[in-house]
Amino acid sequence: MATYVIVGASKGIGKEIALKLIQENHRVINFSRTASELQGIENFIWDAESSASEIFQSVNEPIAGLVYAPGTINLKPFNRFTIENFEKDLRINFLGAVEVIQTLLPQLKAAGSSSIVLFSTVAVQTGMSFHASIASSKGAIEGLTKSLAAEFASLNIKVNAIAPSLTKTELAGALVNSPEKIEVAAKRHPLNKIGEPEEIADLAYFLLSPKNSWMTGQILHLDGGLSTLKPL
Repeated sequence: MATYVIVGASKGIGKEIALKLIQENHRVINFSRTASELQGIENFIWDAESSASEIFQSVNEPIAGLVYAPGTINLKPFNRFTIENFEKDLRINFLGAVEVIQTLLPQLKAAGSSSIVLFSTVAVQTGMSFHASIASSKGAIEGLTKSLAAEFASLNIKVNAIAPSLTKTELAGALVNSPEKIEVAAKRHPLNKIGEPEEIADLAYFLLSPKNSWMTGQILHLDGGLSTLKPL
């Protein structure tokens, strides 16, 4: 049994990752704004008033894996974004990850072999209208992933990011809250479907598991072919 820390395991993709780890009898510690209802998970509330160094002091044993799953979907024309909008997205999507990794780096080192899984978006590498803020903050995640993978390789800490397209989660609720919206979104993807949280979690689970001994510094596009294919 190993210990894993997930930031954002109360819902969506983070919840599905936690479920897979718990089913394999691992210890899973969740840090999020709301507690997870999964049986066997350990919950800690991390609100905007608490720093990572304060809230994560309860984790003092080696951790085999760290997942940073929080995200935003803030879509609108560029001229309607405020600097505050950009700052909020950067804080949630990028700076929060930086803070958590810096805080838990000693525990990741102590495991001897560990993995960090971060989340980007298909919109970083595939230009999309109205995505200026999220694509910018998630683009920072991609740069962080590759930089830390290089820096941490000698420590046997693997760092990878998953860049999904639209996935059926609560966060994306406004975009997938009707069969008609799902059908329209699915047609934009070569595989004619949108993502399911379980599919993203399967890939994250592999990246966290001992089976992944040779992959680091990768941005993995789990996006129904949207980022690379243009069917005739």
